[in-house]
Amino acid sequence: MSGVIESQENKDLRAAVAALGARHGRGFDRAALWSEAAKLGYLGVNLPEAYGGGGGGMAELSIVLEELGSAGCPLLMMVVSPAICGTVIARFGTEEQKRTWLPGLADGTLTMAFGITEPEAGSNSHRITTTARRDGDGGGWILRGRKVFISGVDIADATLIVGRTEDARTGSLKPCLFIVPRDTPGFQRSRIDMELQAEEKQFELVLDDVRLPAESLVGDEDAGLLQLFAGLNPERIMTAAFAIGMGRYALAKAVDYATTRQVWKLPIGGHQAIAHPLAQAHIELELARLMMQKAAALYDAGDDVGAGEAANMAKYAAAEACVKAVDQAVHTLGGNGLTREYGLASLITAARVARIAPVSREMILNYVSHQSLGLPKSY
Repeated sequence: MSGVIESQENKDLRAAVAALGARHGRGFDRAALWSEAAKLGYLGVNLPEAYGGGGGGMAELSIVLEELGSAGCPLLMMVVSPAICGTVIARFGTEEQKRTWLPGLADGTLTMAFGITEPEAGSNSHRITTTARRDGDGGGWILRGRKVFISGVDIADATLIVGRTEDARTGSLKPCLFIVPRDTPGFQRSRIDMELQAEEKQFELVLDDVRLPAESLVGDEDAGLLQLFAGLNPERIMTAAFAIGMGRYALAKAVDYATTRQVWKLPIGGHQAIAHPLAQAHIELELARLMMQKAAALYDAGDDVGAGEAANMAKYAAAEACVKAVDQAVHTLGGNGLTREYGLASLITAARVARIAPVSREMILNYVSHQSLGLPKSY
């Protein structure tokens, strides 16, 4: 299923990662796969070579996540650690921050979570209430606030927290990014009880006067929004990769079943009522991948505005295609689609996540109607 617009190098990467995924498969050990993927250079493929990365971009990193997902062993923290946090630090971090974090993010020995969502803000990032104020004593920062649905905080060495600082000139609050090590005093986490079956757990965070040194601020205090969106576009591209991989995994299971399962004279896949919906699912996944590749190409070329539109569209298309593919796969297997043996039923919940996170399909439709089509803003 390699795309026709990929370079031979990226086709080779796709094949190599597919082989790694096949070795680990559905019942994978997350830590073992993370470690092996890192040793092979896949986790840091998008990070600068000067700091131990592969020197590639989102095009390469999205291939890694998609192929692992299509083998049934997606690594959700790839969306967060190398894609969001690694990208933000590589683009905007100080030399010290780059030296401290990027080699570890690239070789898998360090992991970073990302904290933006808040209980009262939802999709409205302008309502973020986590505040950062200057610490009068040592020139550092004091963070106070709450975050919710933050993935993998327990296995992350630090969390990149989106807070807001007050602009001395205007008095308005602007977003800023802070690196908060896991064991920092006042940085509390509690696990959210999810029905979703995933290796990475979800947490609510409380920042109770968390004191940080001045150097914990990533980049320029006045460029917060630019830096924030530098991380959100890769997040959308990688969420698309996650969804496409999952959809491909489900579709492959369904095709295998439809090819071998025989009830009448033909295998059930010989009947159009079974075959056509699977063909449609395949087409929609391929179309979503093309938009994801476009988004990655624009982002890697430095076109943040163009990448923003394409990344939103890719995430939307991939989520819709994934949900349909999983649903049709379960339906193809009938009762077997709901058994633990075939491993598809749990994907119903997992696929649904791609429609919700990191931004809902409705907010993407808002973006496209307003930004792409020039229609009046509704919010």
